Amino acid sequence: MTAILLVLVLGVSTTFWSVVGLGRVVDERRRRRSAKHLDTSISRGEVGCRDDDLRHTFVESAVPHAGRLTPADVAVLVAAHNEELVIADTIRAASRLVDTGNIHIISDGSKDNTAHVARSAGANVLELSPNRGKAGALAAGIEHFHLCKQYAVVLLLDADTHLAPDFLATGLPLFDEPEIVAVAGRARTIDDRGSATRLGRFLVAYRERLYLIVQVLLKFGQAAKWANAVTIVPGFASMYRANALEHIDVTGAGLVIEDFNMTFEIHTKKLGRIEFHPSAAVAYTQDPDTLGEYVRQVRRWILGFWQTVRRHRFHTGVFWTALAVFIVELVTSSLMFVLLVPILAASMLAALVQSIAPDPASWTVWMADLLHPQNVILGVLVPDYLLTIMAACVLRRPRYLLLGIGFPLMRIVDAALCLRVLPMAWRARSSGVWVSPTRRANTSTTASEASSTTRPTLRAPAPEVVS
Repeated sequence: MTAILLVLVLGVSTTFWSVVGLGRVVDERRRRRSAKHLDTSISRGEVGCRDDDLRHTFVESAVPHAGRLTPADVAVLVAAHNEELVIADTIRAASRLVDTGNIHIISDGSKDNTAHVARSAGANVLELSPNRGKAGALAAGIEHFHLCKQYAVVLLLDADTHLAPDFLATGLPLFDEPEIVAVAGRARTIDDRGSATRLGRFLVAYRERLYLIVQVLLKFGQAAKWANAVTIVPGFASMYRANALEHIDVTGAGLVIEDFNMTFEIHTKKLGRIEFHPSAAVAYTQDPDTLGEYVRQVRRWILGFWQTVRRHRFHTGVFWTALAVFIVELVTSSLMFVLLVPILAASMLAALVQSIAPDPASWTVWMADLLHPQNVILGVLVPDYLLTIMAACVLRRPRYLLLGIGFPLMRIVDAALCLRVLPMAWRARSSGVWVSPTRRANTSTTASEASSTTRPTLRAPAPEVVS
């Protein structure tokens, strides 16, 4: 039983893609060492004429590519609904990377001063009424501003997103390979101690651990060239090649969110590869710090995932096979977390009954042996806490070691939400019309501060080692 619980907690998919990701790290380091060695040989004149081809390859990869994308090639597109509190900061952060004229804000039925604040900040603004929802607003903005015709890359941002100072410097080189049609941004939390409540700080810390697990242990491996199995290009901060975006159905009628659908469109239509690197295209987002906001957001995300699976169904290929395995694991692990406490309580009660009135023929004998506290400790709590230790070390946040004691409770909440919305995805359609979460002023770690103090441990690939 302990082994079964361990597999459900860590996941076969996470383990497999972690190994693949580790292989990518090893390959990158090997390439970097080879390039450094060749550079040294060239500088010393140790490379003879017979190595001209090799020398040409190195020199070509070591200098900026003549056709490499620059910030001038990038359009920034933000769909905003009642975001006057944060939109100016988002525009300010984006304008450090691109010209303000490249920034386009879609005020989707806003009742506040979102449009006025955005115009005052120098951005291009389109106002929509009534509220169309994020997907509808993005589609309207792409069409109205002719973004796919005027720019090579479209960067989609949420209204609360802050880009790291090197977002484009690390993200754009990933487009050097022509088959790359999308670069998924690396999500970090803007202010994991910015909440005014202990519960809020706990929720944001749990979300930051989730970001690390999903992106470093899962998505990095999925982005391997041979696999191309990335499940989501997050809409909060990701880049699409414009000539591929033209073929993506952004609106996805009947879906509650757009980013899962846009990702599945790439795979379904075989538009190209999705790239992701933990140290490239890093961006910071404001995560919910109340239980109600957290539940609403997670419910929306999970419903959007199930709706997208319903819409696209399954095809052949690595991505679809990996997706099927992931779904099986997701459902079984969710069932395990939801039933864990009731089954443990029933087992302990049965054991108590047997200790008071032993009866070898009673069903309580079987129930008492079904699950023991040590099974839960070794199969659930210990492996989950190991993930917390990893997060505390990588992110350099020792306070997670204390907060992590309660993280398994949040996994139960996530599991319950996953199972709750599953049938809804097949019996109901969504209008996509949104209501933005409650925003809070950013009083803690800014994107630039975070990027300089808690950068991911994996190095972004140099241009010559992008894989």
